[in-house]
Amino acid sequence: MQRIPEPAELMDDPAQALAYAQADFSEPNDAFVALVERQADGPLRGRMLDLGCGPADIPIALAERHPGLRIDALDGARAMLDLAAQRLVARPAIADRVHLVCSLLPCADLAHGAHTWVISNSLLHHLADPAVMWQTVRHGAAPGAHVVVMDLARPASSLAVDALVETHALDAPDVLRRDFRNSLCAAYTVDEVEAQLRDAGLDTLAVAMVSDRHLAVTGRLR
Repeated sequence: MQRIPEPAELMDDPAQALAYAQADFSEPNDAFVALVERQADGPLRGRMLDLGCGPADIPIALAERHPGLRIDALDGARAMLDLAAQRLVARPAIADRVHLVCSLLPCADLAHGAHTWVISNSLLHHLADPAVMWQTVRHGAAPGAHVVVMDLARPASSLAVDALVETHALDAPDVLRRDFRNSLCAAYTVDEVEAQLRDAGLDTLAVAMVSDRHLAVTGRLR
């Protein structure tokens, strides 16, 4: 199945952002947090860059679990970051360790080589030009940085898309069912992501399927 780009890269409609913030994404979010933690030798420490943080579910979870972690959480949608800010106000114990940044990729103000971790969950398929993701990873990462990027993987057919929507979004609001379908059609395949990494010179990173609908890029930079 050919890739069909999403109508827009940003999820900046307040109603749409709120629908996502209220939805239960605990299963993929927990899987992503576990994937990040498996890359470490112990507790996560240092400075982390989260690309496409949305309402900050994952930065909040990681900051609460790892007191030695400081997180720059970046998203291009102000509506998402407004929700993230509300959540951080309710969590004063971690609020000073999660810094919200509203910016598109590439981010001109992003510190070069400052992050020992670069992570991203479900951003790649939103990007019309995936190269900006990998350029930002290279720019923001310190030598030897851990990288964990998880995203949807495009199914082989429209029938497979239908099956995934019915399996994972059967009772979801219409806006989420529509967006999930669009996101599956806009996602990249393992082979396409492998080619993106080769083009970016990120040959130390590996790609593999990690669920029936997700692929993950993991590894460390030189």
